[in-house]
Amino acid sequence: MQKKSYYYEKYVWIQEAIAREKELKKWRRDKKLTLINNFNPMFEFLNYHFEN
Repeated sequence: MQKKSYYYEKYVWIQEAIAREKELKKWRRDKKLTLINNFNPMFEFLNYHFEN
C-alpha cells in the first residue's frame, strides 16, 4: 500500500528536518490538521512532487 502525502516541508540540512519531525510528533492531532489545512486546504494528494 502506498502512503499518501498531504503535507511536506523542505530543508537543506537533514538535522533540521529531523528536529522538525520530532517537534511535530509532539503536537496534538487537531494542531497537525490545522497545519495541513493551511498548507493544503483541499487535502489533495501531493505524491506527484516525489515521483521520478
